[in-house]
Amino acid sequence: MSRVFSHDYKAFPFMVFSAPHIAMIVLFAAAAVLLFIFRKVLYRLDQEFRLYMFLLLFTLELLYHFWLYHGGRWDISFTLPLQLCSISLVLCLLLLASKSKTVFQIVYYIGVTGALMAILTPELFLGFPHFRYFQFFITHNLIVCTCLYFVFVHQFRPTGKGLFQSFTFLNFCAAAAFFANKLTGGNYMFLSRKPENPSLIDYFGPYPYYIITLEIAAIFLFSLLLLPFKMIGKDKAGKAESA
Repeated sequence: MSRVFSHDYKAFPFMVFSAPHIAMIVLFAAAAVLLFIFRKVLYRLDQEFRLYMFLLLFTLELLYHFWLYHGGRWDISFTLPLQLCSISLVLCLLLLASKSKTVFQIVYYIGVTGALMAILTPELFLGFPHFRYFQFFITHNLIVCTCLYFVFVHQFRPTGKGLFQSFTFLNFCAAAAFFANKLTGGNYMFLSRKPENPSLIDYFGPYPYYIITLEIAAIFLFSLLLLPFKMIGKDKAGKAESA
């Protein structure tokens, strides 16, 4: 049992698109579908459900830091909340607690984009059944599911203004991460070097040019996340005119 909480990275190595990895991708897809199917039920249980998601996210993140600290691995060079998904997790906690539409606009774009990329190409070195495997995938799935929860259950809608706000916020965080990297020797937001595990960044060119490509990719992916809602809006407008 102690091995699943150990820091022996050879005990349970993680492999991209292995059966445990695919299982977590399928779990995410199933969770998203269930959120949509049971959206009316969840609306009636909104306060309780948001509390459960908040506590689960907070507890898993707290346990992650405790695991690092207990194993003597906690280090300021990578444990500050300056990675894209760490920032998104904090924003999700704020969203679950406040139901703020402003917070939703920001976390919808950066949270869904970052967490989906992390789920598909994770920088993870411990696989099933290690604690870190479950902690990593559940928290990243919850980031996306929190955003989808507010879309399906509360009918929150991303906007073009929200896209601009998210991109501005993302660059503000990148500036903070850049200076943190200089001070700590870290690699927050992968602004110092590429991830060690294979990822989409590998196709974005060498350092530091891939950072510019990441900016372009962010705008493109944000636009893709907005596109379905723009199409739905145009469809509704067209039906109203024809009526």
